[in-house]
Amino acid sequence: MSNVTFEQLWKSGAHFGHLTRKWNPKMKGYIFMQKSGIHIIDLNKTAECLDVATRFIRETVRKGGDVLFVGTKKQAKDIIQKEADRCGMFYVVERWLGGTMTNFSTIKKSIRHLLKLEKDKSSGYDENLTKKEKLSLERERIKLADLHRGIKDMRKIPDVLVVVDILHDDIAVKEAKRLDIPVVAIIDTNADPTEVDYPIPANDDSIQAIQLIIGELANAILEAKSSKLVEVPSPTANSAIN
Repeated sequence: MSNVTFEQLWKSGAHFGHLTRKWNPKMKGYIFMQKSGIHIIDLNKTAECLDVATRFIRETVRKGGDVLFVGTKKQAKDIIQKEADRCGMFYVVERWLGGTMTNFSTIKKSIRHLLKLEKDKSSGYDENLTKKEKLSLERERIKLADLHRGIKDMRKIPDVLVVVDILHDDIAVKEAKRLDIPVVAIIDTNADPTEVDYPIPANDDSIQAIQLIIGELANAILEAKSSKLVEVPSPTANSAIN
């Protein structure tokens, strides 16, 4: 179960949706009421959905699955990087590169090039290069390091995608759907919950709400890592008799 309470969700401002005129009708089942032209999210539904999502992530990680956190909007970047680092998973907080998952082989080539540049930098680059050439390589290294820093060690496509805002990072969600990768996402009142597998209705603009929800998902990953499933041999007919 999730350890996040109704009161914590309320204090974080998770219940504040968007203006009623900007709503997505498919969010109707997650909306409690409207007040002053703003939709108010049903936090009981939020708690229920968060519980389902944490159980799913916990089970996936116990089986050895990897999680990729995605949050490229300003409010989410620092939280995503911090929580992904804390639970030892991967993240994208800069621009989502098209093909990050659907064309992962190309992304891996780019990462290998980055690793080579980092190795060259540590050895001072080739002494035969001009100062201008070294500066150009260093700029390229910095650019690639910024783009790939959260997935540099990712050896395969993830088993789960966690997204803060599916409208802002819609390309990531589309790639996940194309590859049948389950998506866990915070869904505000202007988004379509049917676009993801595990929607968590909440305010996706509140830093406090994002921290609370993403932090709880990271906690689930840490719990799963500390108690990974141990394969127990099935009893044979003879052992059952004995």
